[in-house]
Amino acid sequence: MVSTSTPNGSRVVIIGAGFGGLAAVQALASAPVAITLIDQRNHHLFQPLLYQVATAALSPADIAGPIRSILAGQDNVRVLLDTVVGIDRDRREVLLASGRRAGYDWLIIATGARHSYFGRDEWAAYAPGIKSIEDATAVRRKVLLALERAESEDEPDRRKALLTFVLIGGGPTGVEMAGAIAELAHRSVSRDFRSITPHCSKVILINRGPRLLETFPEELSAAALADLERLGVDVRLSTEVDHIDAEKVVAGGETIRTHTAIWAAGVVGSPAARWIGAEADHAGRVKVDHTLHPAGESRILVIGDTASCTGADGRPLPGIAPVAKQQGRYAARTIIAEIAGRPTRPFRYRHYGNLATIGRSHAVADLGRMKLRGMSAWLLWSTVHVYFLVGFRSRFVVGLNLIWNYLTFARHARLITGDLDHTGPSPAPRITDGESYVQAA
Repeated sequence: MVSTSTPNGSRVVIIGAGFGGLAAVQALASAPVAITLIDQRNHHLFQPLLYQVATAALSPADIAGPIRSILAGQDNVRVLLDTVVGIDRDRREVLLASGRRAGYDWLIIATGARHSYFGRDEWAAYAPGIKSIEDATAVRRKVLLALERAESEDEPDRRKALLTFVLIGGGPTGVEMAGAIAELAHRSVSRDFRSITPHCSKVILINRGPRLLETFPEELSAAALADLERLGVDVRLSTEVDHIDAEKVVAGGETIRTHTAIWAAGVVGSPAARWIGAEADHAGRVKVDHTLHPAGESRILVIGDTASCTGADGRPLPGIAPVAKQQGRYAARTIIAEIAGRPTRPFRYRHYGNLATIGRSHAVADLGRMKLRGMSAWLLWSTVHVYFLVGFRSRFVVGLNLIWNYLTFARHARLITGDLDHTGPSPAPRITDGESYVQAA
């Protein structure tokens, strides 16, 4: 039994050390509570830049920091490296894979989401997504190996398949990955090979919907489409994926020969709803009220990608970092207020804008009344992402790398690890999420 205590007996357990969980911990720094933070990984990951690791622009250490180091100055928190397998609501205990139990008076669940293949989970072995460092380095290996093998491949059809990269999903992750892979294959890498020219590689982006970046205004969706096409990306809208295996993707009735398919089409909630017996939405996220409590659970708050919560306009809140961070701080304030016997107000999300980058010096930014595209949006995107990185070293290193990559098209993290003789499908990705890793029992 994991035991912590405070003078008033207020124990707070937080599951997940991502944006939401970490924001909650830090907002409770001065509160009279004992915090137990549980995550299976020992690092906090800045997921918005994960695709840069997958495309060899950044190294994993550039966008991640040890949780213990981040919270070293906060005396009221204890970090546990463990896997959550269930929650005993009656005894108010979190069940851990190690056999331990973490008792709580207040529980914040910030377990994020994992990839959703819409009932076709067998595709995960052939079209991995990127939700963790392991995912990103596996995708990086897949892309770089394809280029290396194409360099020495004499058979034209197989060489063409090796140099065809298929992205599935037209949201920010798919758009950013497509642009980054296009630049990697057409500019950054082809200069280092002898038989691969900028015209050899083909990048295809498949989207089920009628336009890219559907949460953005239509004019910015059109701008993103134009920028991708300028990079040579073949964008296919209103196209269903019917089949994926180790050698091909079948979409819209066409068979695309490829050895590199990457999934960016959807997510599903963690097992949190099952753990607490709460109602879930169609994506498996826990339905919460406007105080972030599941029905009938006044001592449990669910935040971030784990929660199904609507905004002031009645629409579901997006699964992005600002939502998780604001909800994490709100959950902390709620606990402080209830301990003090003060009333709490409903959660209100403040939306500051959406950003997506499309390769070098091009991006789109929706700031409400102001909409930006091109270099100005890219500079804003770069500034925002560098600013919100944890730690001075990460900000400094990533800032320098962005400048260097812009000036030189370089990709300094082009490392291939693992067994080079492996030619079968990629291992199925572990169930991971944008805020932490939590595995079902």
